[in-house]
Amino acid sequence: MDEEARPSVVQPAPPKGVLGWLLRSPVYLYHAHLGFLFGHRFLLLVHEGRRTGLRRETPLEVVRYDRAAHEAVVAAGWGRKTAWLHNVEAGLAREVWIGRERYTPVCRFLATEEAAGVLEDYERHSGLPKGIVRGVLSRLLGWRYDGSPAARRRAVEQMPLIGLRPATMANASPTPRT
Repeated sequence: MDEEARPSVVQPAPPKGVLGWLLRSPVYLYHAHLGFLFGHRFLLLVHEGRRTGLRRETPLEVVRYDRAAHEAVVAAGWGRKTAWLHNVEAGLAREVWIGRERYTPVCRFLATEEAAGVLEDYERHSGLPKGIVRGVLSRLLGWRYDGSPAARRRAVEQMPLIGLRPATMANASPTPRT
């Protein structure tokens, strides 16, 4: 389906209330020095607000982790309007906490084909049934995600994937600091 033939999509906003609190709860575990419990499945992105200059902390699911490069790939699940994504684009990513490491990140935006491949691998290896992964993606995207190559490309165009790796390997700290 070409770009003009696609219906406009209203992507849902991040949840508020109890669900919003539950999705943010990893922040408290990282601050309690328990982030290692997540291994490389989740990370905490520390960034600066573009307008306020205030420190912001966002827990994110890692869709791929490359041990050799220490690169974690995350998805902007709420789409291109996501505040943390704008802060990263503005060069305001300050720190990543993942496993037992903390580092200043270098960020890269994955090209569509690479991102689609990462999403395909995630669907296969996330440990969740495909129906659940596709259901969650459908909810995040605001349209029925069927796992086809065309849907995958459309998904990563709407929901960018970003790689975060240490600026220098000497920068990576094996233990959390406060």
